[in-house]
Amino acid sequence: MAKKLITRVKLQVPAGQANPAPPIGPALGQHGVNIMEFCKQFNERTKDRTGTVLPVVISIFEDKTFTFILKSPPVAILLKKAAGLAKASPEPGRTTIGKVTRAQVEQIAREKMADLNTTRLDRAVRLVEGSARSMGLEVAGGV
Repeated sequence: MAKKLITRVKLQVPAGQANPAPPIGPALGQHGVNIMEFCKQFNERTKDRTGTVLPVVISIFEDKTFTFILKSPPVAILLKKAAGLAKASPEPGRTTIGKVTRAQVEQIAREKMADLNTTRLDRAVRLVEGSARSMGLEVAGGV
C-alpha cells in the first residue's frame, strides 16, 4: 500500500549548502521530518552545482519520511549569471542594466523547458525574453 502524503513543501535552497537554519529547519520541523537527513541527502545530490539556487519540492508522508524533487534554477538567476550581474534593475523598463544575447536566451529556455508551461522552444524563448525585459536586461538580436 502506498504511503499517505501529508503535504508538499517548496523551497529554494543553494545547492550543496543546505543546513537546519531557516528556511529549511522551520519548514520541515513543523512536520516532524528529520532535518539533518534531508540536508545530507540534498547536499549529496547537489554537490556538483554548489552555490546555484535550486527549487526543491519536498513530499512529506504520514510516517514522517520524505522524498524530494530538484528543479532547474529560476530563470532570473540564470539570466543574472548570463549577464554577469549581481542583481536586477531597480527600475526595469526605464533603466537597462545589462545585455544578453539571443543565443544565451535560447540556452536558458532549453535548460528550463521541463519546468515551463510550454513544449515549444520558440514560446519558451519568449517567456525567457519577457523575464529578461522585466529585470532591465536588453536582448541583443531579439524581437
